[in-house]
Amino acid sequence: MTDQDLLPEEPLAVRKLRERFSESVLAATEFRGEWTVLAAKSRAIEMCRFLRGDVDLQMVYLVDLFAIHWMDHEYEHEVVILVHSFRRNERLRLKVRLAPGEAMPTLTEIHPGAEWHEREAFDLVGVVFEGHPDLRRILMPEDYDAHPLRKDFPVRGW
Repeated sequence: MTDQDLLPEEPLAVRKLRERFSESVLAATEFRGEWTVLAAKSRAIEMCRFLRGDVDLQMVYLVDLFAIHWMDHEYEHEVVILVHSFRRNERLRLKVRLAPGEAMPTLTEIHPGAEWHEREAFDLVGVVFEGHPDLRRILMPEDYDAHPLRKDFPVRGW
């Protein structure tokens, strides 16, 4: 038995993404049965549209979308998108990394429910979603000038 024999087989969604978007699938990893694809920002929306519309996959349910702020990486934010296929009973996580000041295209045309998730990520972490129909604060007061889930948010004295 070799190390290759111990690697889990990639699910159909990952294989199809590799076939169709080979240059935009930057990495695919598995941890405890959950698969994550690191996607190039330039094709991430197209990949989400493909996952939803592909007749074999039908990843129609947006389970979650959130953002993480990083201080010690070459990128500033990661936007994490979790989609589910009822047809296959499978989930897939897409991660998109954003450079400082870079915006993420909105998913609202593909998954209308993303509107609330994106507003929360904007409000709490500071990610701007280009093309969002109503990108404004959802939890914090309108005049609040910070993003409380950023890693550089002051713990005291705010």
